[in-house]
Order: sequence, then C-alpha cells, then structure tokens
Amino acid sequence: MTDTIMATSTITNEQLENALSYTQYRDQIDMLLAENKTTGTNHSEEMVEYTRLNMHRMRRMERNAVLHDEVIQVLLSVQTKMIWVVLTEAWCGDAAQNLPAIVKMADASPLIELKLLLRDENPALMDQYLTNGGRSIPKLIALDANTMQVLGTWGPRPVPAQELVQQAKANDVPFKEMAEQLHGWYAKDKSNTIQEELKQLISNWSELTAPADVNVARCS
Repeated sequence: MTDTIMATSTITNEQLENALSYTQYRDQIDMLLAENKTTGTNHSEEMVEYTRLNMHRMRRMERNAVLHDEVIQVLLSVQTKMIWVVLTEAWCGDAAQNLPAIVKMADASPLIELKLLLRDENPALMDQYLTNGGRSIPKLIALDANTMQVLGTWGPRPVPAQELVQQAKANDVPFKEMAEQLHGWYAKDKSNTIQEELKQLISNWSELTAPADVNVARCS
C-alpha cells in the first residue's frame, strides 16, 4: 500500500494510446505462449513456464476474487474520472495474483479506466515508481483524467505479502521456498487485503479529485 501523492504525470498520451486492456493483455499472453514466448525479451524455458503458471493463477483469481460490498460502495462514490495505469509483465507472479482484483474494481466504477503497460517497454516510467530501488511490479498509478495529475500509487504487493518477502530475503530463504510461501498467502487471502488497501486509497484519491464544494466521506 502506498501513500497518496500529488504530482504532474509524466505518462505520455502515446503511452496511454498504446496501453492494453486486460482482455488485450490476456490475448497477447496466449499468442506469445503459443510460440513458447512471454512478454519482455527473456523467452527462456523458465520464464515461459512462469507465464503458463501465471495464466492459471489469473484464471483462479478471476473466479475467486469477489468484491466486498463496502468496496463497491466506495467505487460507486467516485465522482471524477480516473485512469489507472498498471505496469505489469506476464511472467510476474505478483501481477498475476493482483491484476484480476484490480480489473474487477476498475470495472465496478463507470469513472475508472484501466490501462496496462508492460514494464520492460517503459523503463523510464518504471524508474519513477521504484520499490526499495527495484522495478517491482505490478505498480498501479492513479491519475486524475481531467488534470493528468498522479493521485497516488499502489504496489507491488499487499502489505502482509510485502512483509513476507522482505522477511524471507532478510533470512536468506531460497527463492523457491519464498515463492511457495508467497503464493500460499495469496491463495488464502483471495484478494481480500488488496481490496481493503485500495478501498482506503480510492477514498483518499476521490477527495483529491472532488470539487471544492463537494464533501466526499473518508472511508474508515
């Protein structure tokens, strides 16, 4: 979870025009996998296998992620159009686990437009939103569609998942073991934590975009 910020966006109109919808993203991954490839430039057997596994994860989360009523209410309270830009890659397990919930939340609001950009095709943009110095994804960047100001960001993981990863790294836990723990956490959580984190952030972002004479209640 990331604090709300206000800054002028450096995301270009060309990037937004070339961004993918979630359906286009899924279709592109399917086409690449048919050629034993993935997004980016590393098409090793390992990266392709990660991508195949991530397609299963996305399908599972598409089935299992059910939006909370309180989250839907907050999404429907959004009064000004937002653009959510998400930096992602097909081989990234965290992206696979979190994107379906982000998609469902964006779809629940008529004023939120979701656009996906591939991290490795947009390095300059990614480098503005590093996590502990790394190009960690997924990274959601919320924009006011009218002013193109950056309202805030979220990512790359829900707080408990990020803490799990940081603790594993501090204890030199092997990557495979850490990944099993992380994806076990996602399987149990079923998108509940990302929903709660984004619910609070959306409420904050809505206050930033609301007209001066309109009071938008902060979600507790």
